[in-house]
Amino acid sequence: MKNQKGKVYLVGAGPGDCNLMTVRSQKLLSQAEVLIYDALIDIPQLELIPATCRKIEVGKRGGKPSTQQQEINRLLVEHCQLGKQVVRLKSGDPFIFGRSSSEIQALITASCEVEVIPGISSVFAAPLLAGIPLTDPVMSRCFAVMSAHEPDALEWEALVRIETLVILMGGRNLNEIIWQLQKHGRSPETPIAIIRDCGRPQQQIWLGTLSDIVQQTAGESLSPCVIIIGEVVRLREYLIQSESTNMSHTPATANHSQPLAEKTILVTRAASQSGQFSDRLQQLGARAIEMPALVIGAPSSWELLDSAIAQLSSFHWLILTSHNAVDCFFQRLQAKGKDARSLFGIKIAVVGKKTAESLRSHSLQPDFIPPNFVADSLVENFPDNLQNCKILFPRVESGGREVLVKEFTAKGAQVIEVPAYQSCCPETIDPIALRALQNQAIDIITFASSKTVHNFCHLIEKNPEFSLSKDWLESVCIASIGPETSKSCQNLLGKVDVEATEYTLDGLTEAIVQWVTKHQTL
Repeated sequence: MKNQKGKVYLVGAGPGDCNLMTVRSQKLLSQAEVLIYDALIDIPQLELIPATCRKIEVGKRGGKPSTQQQEINRLLVEHCQLGKQVVRLKSGDPFIFGRSSSEIQALITASCEVEVIPGISSVFAAPLLAGIPLTDPVMSRCFAVMSAHEPDALEWEALVRIETLVILMGGRNLNEIIWQLQKHGRSPETPIAIIRDCGRPQQQIWLGTLSDIVQQTAGESLSPCVIIIGEVVRLREYLIQSESTNMSHTPATANHSQPLAEKTILVTRAASQSGQFSDRLQQLGARAIEMPALVIGAPSSWELLDSAIAQLSSFHWLILTSHNAVDCFFQRLQAKGKDARSLFGIKIAVVGKKTAESLRSHSLQPDFIPPNFVADSLVENFPDNLQNCKILFPRVESGGREVLVKEFTAKGAQVIEVPAYQSCCPETIDPIALRALQNQAIDIITFASSKTVHNFCHLIEKNPEFSLSKDWLESVCIASIGPETSKSCQNLLGKVDVEATEYTLDGLTEAIVQWVTKHQTL
């Protein structure tokens, strides 16, 4: 047996979204040997755990059987003394209604090393995610936080004088809370918000007043919820643009405007480019996991591009087929002491809206964008006579579109290809993405280029712990940005379920939403 010293980490899991956990918390989860967790912990958070980690659920969900605190203490001590790295994962923050004191004292008594890692409590996350500020210069200069697990123990006479109240564990005692507040002088017209499952795709919000909230929620299961009472609740109608400006008397759920709720989507773009796409998917309710399948870097040599830049005035057209081509070309232009003025008299063709936007960021408008947003349509729809036309084509060093160059050349153009950047396959799979793949927790895999498909498959083949089984692939939606990418999906993965009609990330997003909506109604 290894002579390894164990340690226990009391980790705050936050409100339930992995993206709202601290970086330190995620790292500790990925290294855990033993996990002891509450029932309120979400499955996506458990996906961060290594497959070899021992997982022990200890309950702690209101109204349901839970492991006795003394037994939890014993488990922590036992596994720590066995030399294990133990993560005690708690919902929210360990020191806010987390009952951590008993566990820490037991560990200290047993001479076990312990460290507490903070998390975002639902006290703060729930109102923020619902668009309700807890303080305001006029409406709320202070707020109080309390547990309503035992409402009779609270000093209601003092609490009613506080402008904003935040109540946890109050779902089963809502009637008693409302009665006590009104009994001690709080107006029946005081606004109230009840937020259930904050930070999760199934988050649900009820808005009303002390006089009608009980009737609104009759028959509903409110746990786990956060209750906010005070005039600040009215501010929500000014801060939430996507919903009605009137106080709603029916539950307002995140799912109404989130067609991708409860879907986990793997994004395989380069790390430097995946952020906006992931953000868009998350706005639609999805959980986006990034697995970069491309690394963008400098070409092996700048010689050819530098030579072309020195002779820019000899070219008739500049063709840029990607965001990467635009950025790398202009970065090199600047490195050679030049700017956009050097392109005077040269027409510019770009492929796709995003490439056009990248060009506009350099204060230039494209002269031509092919209608189908694919490089192959450039030749078919090119606006000029190509005979004796000299074209500069900065492109990826390897794996580019040779067909485009051949077709231009066949029509009499002189195409000067120069490497402007290189796209390589990463060395490893992102640990979070690997955990999700191993646990078969991915619903949709997105590919924005043929190269990402090839690199994805290469990364999987390099990993001996995981393989894409045919049965698993059949249950996963493969989403492609366009025809060429779809061919690679078909050749390497044996299928493609979604292909964007418009070959852009927005088009891919729309196609995914349509696919999900269709399959939810079947």
